[in-house]
Amino acid sequence: MTILLTGMAGFIGYHCAQRLAARGETVIGVDNLVDYYDVGLKRARLAQLAPLKNVTFRELDISDKGAMEALAKEFPKIDRVLHLAAQPGVRYSLINPHAYVQANVVGQLNVLELCRHLADCQHLVYASSSSVYGGNTKLPFSVDDKVDNPVSLYAATKKADELMSHCYSHLYKIPTTGLRFFTVYGPWGRPDMAAWLFTEAILKGRPIQVFNHGDMKRDFTYIDDIVTGVIAALDHAPVMPEGEPPYRIYNIGNHRAEPLMTFIKVIEQATGKTAQLELKPMQPGDVKETYADVSAIQHDLGFAPDTPIETGIPRFVDWYRGYHKL
Repeated sequence: MTILLTGMAGFIGYHCAQRLAARGETVIGVDNLVDYYDVGLKRARLAQLAPLKNVTFRELDISDKGAMEALAKEFPKIDRVLHLAAQPGVRYSLINPHAYVQANVVGQLNVLELCRHLADCQHLVYASSSSVYGGNTKLPFSVDDKVDNPVSLYAATKKADELMSHCYSHLYKIPTTGLRFFTVYGPWGRPDMAAWLFTEAILKGRPIQVFNHGDMKRDFTYIDDIVTGVIAALDHAPVMPEGEPPYRIYNIGNHRAEPLMTFIKVIEQATGKTAQLELKPMQPGDVKETYADVSAIQHDLGFAPDTPIETGIPRFVDWYRGYHKL
């Protein structure tokens, strides 16, 4: 297969590129290296991929229509697309909303148009988010739940991605699969996520900000489990009954909601240090609890995450120490 992977310098994109290359796929990776977080970390990920002969990288912005059209001309034999490029982060969407519409809406449209005009495109898998569940109080979150009440612009753009993909599956019969990611962590993770923020603060003896006074739960999912699920989705384009568009949505998470304070305690154990807690109220756009019902992806693709935080967090902390030479 020849796979276009957008967001290859990102956390999940980097790990997916490694796994796909290891099994012999040809990977065409793109990323615009936006400075939402440390570009040095993104370049370090790319440096890990550079020696792989079946991985090619192009620096470009998916919201640039002309650049995407040129990419399709350069690589006309792409047969699958793994679209992970996005502007992430709930809280930052309150500060820079235009970045989310540009990357997540315009970018998604350009990817869909690229798939529409590729001669051999068999499947598009794209990143949605658990944030689409918004203020839903029914737990665990199921793909059958309504997601009409986003509480952040980030969530609204991800719901828009799902709606646009449905249109293209309906109009042009492009097989599309959306993956609603729950909180992903692990080596080479993002500096704006809890695992990194808490580990960094604890090791440096700084207080950590704990929102909603610690009364929160998250479905923390280890990166290796996520990559296994993503590639299983890529390998299995949706096959629907006649008359229905080839379109699927899956939750991809750990199917367990961990209390935030438990998560912090595991980091304390892994670092050998005690956290200084700075208790804060709930942040606008945030949600108290996430919890994935993964029965659909388990049934269809055999997805079975098996890495508890007691295993995954020490692996992250070990990587963090090595990366920063601590």
